This record gives sequence, structure tokens and C-alpha cells, in this order.
Amino acid sequence: MEAKATAKFVRYTPRKVNQVLSLIRNKKVEKAFEILSFLPKSAAILVKKVLKSATANLGKLSDFSKLKIKEAWVGNGPILKRMRPGPQGRSMPIKKRMSHLTIIVSDTGVSGTERVRKKSSKIVKTVKAE
Repeated sequence: MEAKATAKFVRYTPRKVNQVLSLIRNKKVEKAFEILSFLPKSAAILVKKVLKSATANLGKLSDFSKLKIKEAWVGNGPILKRMRPGPQGRSMPIKKRMSHLTIIVSDTGVSGTERVRKKSSKIVKTVKAE
């Protein structure tokens, strides 16, 4: 079972949010919360909030041990364009970027959604003694 949470029009640049997301992608939710709580980046607060929402959407808040972050991505949102005074009476543009954040959490340990690992066949080499 999967659950999805999004945060749109967030006033963090996508590049800074992606730095935080790269640390928690494909990790267990329990480990991701641990990483985010000690991360000294301001975008970590946003990612933690969205991850908490995704786990709540799944409806299994009590047991994080079986949950895994399946996908996490950030996209570009609209850009606020502002002007600032520049040298010799010119104006210099300032781009205040926004982002759209999406996290998908998957329940890996329940019912038929588990993956069945195939047993690898062992290749045995025989060496002839001469």
C-alpha cells in the first residue's frame, strides 16, 4: 500500500530541498526521521512535515519499522520576480523561487506486496588435479 503527500508553492528553492531529499531517498521512514531531526538545513523542517503527512495518510503512525520512502522529488514552482537597484541607476532582477515537493511512502512488509527474492544458483567450478 502506498500513500502520497505534497506541499505546493513552498518558498524554498528546489535545489536546496533536493539536497535534503537526496539524504533520505530509498530509506526507511524511521531512519529518515532520525536524519531530518539532526540536519542543520532549514528545508529539513519542511521535508519532515511532508514525510509525517505521508505516513499519516497511510494510517499506520504507530509502526514506522515497515514503512519505506519509495519516491521523493521536488519540482519547480512559479518564480516571484523582484527588482533591486543596481549600479548607475540600473535595476537588477531578483528571482525568488518556489517549489512543489512530493513524497510517496510505501508499506513493504504487509500481505502480497512483499517481493519474493529468487535464490541465486551457485556455480561450482571443478578443478582437475594432474
